[in-house]
Amino acid sequence: MIVRPAELTDLKACLEIDHSYVTNHVWQMEESEGNGKVTVIFRSVRLPRPVRVKYPKDYDHLLESWRRGECFLVAEEDGGVRGYLDMSVQPWHCTGWLDNLAVAKRYRRQGIGTALLKKAAEWARLRELERLMLEIQTKNYPALCFCQKNGFVFCGFNDRYYTNQDIALFFARSI
Repeated sequence: MIVRPAELTDLKACLEIDHSYVTNHVWQMEESEGNGKVTVIFRSVRLPRPVRVKYPKDYDHLLESWRRGECFLVAEEDGGVRGYLDMSVQPWHCTGWLDNLAVAKRYRRQGIGTALLKKAAEWARLRELERLMLEIQTKNYPALCFCQKNGFVFCGFNDRYYTNQDIALFFARSI
């Protein structure tokens, strides 16, 4: 497998990747107020049955991400795109923001996402960035596990982030 910068011709293959996922767990948020403080707790909850979830982002921004000329990588094997990652730079925070990380369904859990992440960290390090950040839906338990396995730690949330009203969980990792 080769991880390399994406070319314009790769975008069609990136768009054809099925970004949906199946989950058996969610991170459930509990919020309470009292005694002058707000307490927020997230806990992993097993669902009664597996749920298929659609990716919450609009695919139209991929071309814009590629044109930005920052970090847009593809994982290629046997002439086919198996996954991609695009990252934007926030220089004032010395942060690389992972906008998308997707691997085609039949190639998941084979190290492709980790290889893309490793190459993105190298790219960021060369540009003197200090951390990587990303956001995940509370119901994307597979991605939550992937991020934690790859050294990302929970650092915040936004309960009005997605148009589908799901909560965004923010994770960061120093590089």
